[in-house]
Amino acid sequence: MGQWLEQKRIVIIGGTTGLGLSAAKAFVEEGASVIVVGRDAQNGRLAEAQLHSKGIAISGDATDPATARNAIERCQETFGGFDGLYHVAGGSGRRYGDGPLHELSIDGWNYTFSLNLTSLMLSNQAAVQAFLEQGIGGTILNMGSVLGSRPSPAYFATHAYAATKSAVIGFTKSIAAYYAPNNIRINVLAPALVETPMAQRAAQDDTILSFIQTKQPLDGGRIGQPGDLDGAAVYFLSDASQFTTGQVLSVDGGWSVSEGQI
Repeated sequence: MGQWLEQKRIVIIGGTTGLGLSAAKAFVEEGASVIVVGRDAQNGRLAEAQLHSKGIAISGDATDPATARNAIERCQETFGGFDGLYHVAGGSGRRYGDGPLHELSIDGWNYTFSLNLTSLMLSNQAAVQAFLEQGIGGTILNMGSVLGSRPSPAYFATHAYAATKSAVIGFTKSIAAYYAPNNIRINVLAPALVETPMAQRAAQDDTILSFIQTKQPLDGGRIGQPGDLDGAAVYFLSDASQFTTGQVLSVDGGWSVSEGQI
């Protein structure tokens, strides 16, 4: 086959750094045109410069209901249509009060749910509305985490975060079932520890990295890199996944099948 994403028009919420930017570059290499969305305008300018005139960066907060709608409309206006959404935006609420349940603050809980779940609901809603209006189907890929189903109490005890990532799975499966007759496919990628700006606490901790050597034993035992997810993201946004919906793919270096030594 030729390019996997030839002539695809894709919006990436959280696409100006880390996992989203890596995917955006991979999508462009595979023939897509992309709109990448991030909160920081400077990151957006840097991202756009790496997309070789095949991508446009716009600024917006994923928790604002207008952000995904505006990005999809820009995609339709600029590229002539909208084929896929990749929702990457999210992160840790640790510094806002997320943590073990006996220490978890209501502010930490609410912030983490807004960041990781409300934002995703809003982008998925905007995408589904656009797909229904276009009447030709489409695909959505949501960012989960192995912590939604495979906890690590010693090093990653953020219980609101785990709850949101578990909810991403339930939400995705529910809407995938509902919209399958409309040929709208909705799936989840669930990474383990990946070296991104959000993961610096863990990525710079020698004790955690030692644990990761046995918890993520593939490729010599290492922390993941953003590019490790690109192949799976390309698959889900391409027509190669046209008979796949409601699925969760763990791209985790073996985390979900390994004990890990503390």
